[in-house]
This record gives sequence, C-alpha cells and structure tokens, in this order.
Amino acid sequence: MIALDNVYKTYATGVSALNGISLRINKGEFVFIVGSSGSGKTTLFKLLLKELEPTSGTIYMNNQNIGKMRRRKVPKMRRGMGVVFQDFRLLKDRSVYENIAFAMRVVGKNTRTIKETVPQLLSLVGLADKANAYPKELSGGEQQRVALARALANNPPVLLADEPTGNLDPKNAWEIMKLLEEINMRGTTVIVVTHNKDIVESMQKRVIKLSNGVIVSDESKGGYYED
Repeated sequence: MIALDNVYKTYATGVSALNGISLRINKGEFVFIVGSSGSGKTTLFKLLLKELEPTSGTIYMNNQNIGKMRRRKVPKMRRGMGVVFQDFRLLKDRSVYENIAFAMRVVGKNTRTIKETVPQLLSLVGLADKANAYPKELSGGEQQRVALARALANNPPVLLADEPTGNLDPKNAWEIMKLLEEINMRGTTVIVVTHNKDIVESMQKRVIKLSNGVIVSDESKGGYYED
C-alpha cells in the first residue's frame, strides 16, 4: 500500500529533516507516527501528501512511484486519501452538511449520491442532528468529527491524520480515536501523527518512532515511548 525506500529530505536552509527513511505500511494497518518536535514527523506527513518532494529516495502509494507522478495527476492521487488536520480546516461560511458535500462535489459526485452519503457520514460520527449547524456553533470535538466525516466522504482507502486530538480535551480525544479505530476496522488504512502518549500506549497499534530524521523503533503493538 505505502512504501518509502531510503528517503532523504533536506530543506533549502540546509536542515536535514529525514535521513534515509525506509518503511512499509500494508493495506488495512493502523499506524502511529511518533517523535519529538523536529523528529521529521511533519515532513513525512507532507511527503505522503506530495506537498513536498524528497531530496532522494522513492515513495510508493498504491504501487505508484509518486516521485515520478506528473503534477496534473497529483489531485487525483490526493482524492484517494482522507486527511484530518489538528486545526480542522472547515469552511466557516458553510454548514456542516455543506462542508462534507463540498468534498464530494469537488470530485464530481452527483447530487443524489451526496444526499445519500452525507447523512450516513454524520450518523457515523454521531452528528446526525448537526447537519445545518455552522462550525462556530460546534465544540472542538464536534468540529473534528465533521472534519473526519469530510475526510471519509469519498471512501478513501487511506486516512492520514495529523495530530487529530491536539486541540481536544481527553474525552473528545478518545472519542475521535475510537472513531478512527472503527474506520480502520472497516478496511481503511489509518496513519496518525501524534504526541499523545496515553493514546498510543492504550490502543496497542503499530508505532513508528522518529528521532532526528531516522526511524529509531517500529513496534507492532504500541507501548511506552519517550519524547
């Protein structure tokens, strides 16, 4: 599903963010990416989204070398991913329903499909009664649920989440993680970048730890990690 082979990333400033990363993430896995600030987590996340290009090495998504992908094909590749950010990134002038519907219209889904799918997604994330609300009327936890529903709108095989619990209290954080686990159990590959040690320890999923741009551990069943 996802593979990195000897990937390096050095920024124009001379900072080496990744130093020879190689890893495999199989279809249907749930993987945490952890490490202290400056470890390379964000760079890795952006490389997977093709927001950045590696200095050297190869990155495969669905057996495609995305380093050789033409720019015009990048939007299609990204439509095969769901992405959840720490700051939600909802459209403030649109309702909850329209935030999710917008993601579907962008890829050409018809109105009938949208009308069927959006309520299903809102039920999945526990917001069936919030379709007409606006982001400013929602709590942080509710906004993240909307962001998650939007990420799932086009049934992506891969979901990338960048610090999805970073702005949430512990209760809402756990609810979001339970939703991610449920989504994973339905077959979606889930990759979560996080600092939340308690969640990582408790969920007992695969944990890849970065430090100074290299993988220092790759554990199949979670466990304690030091920042």
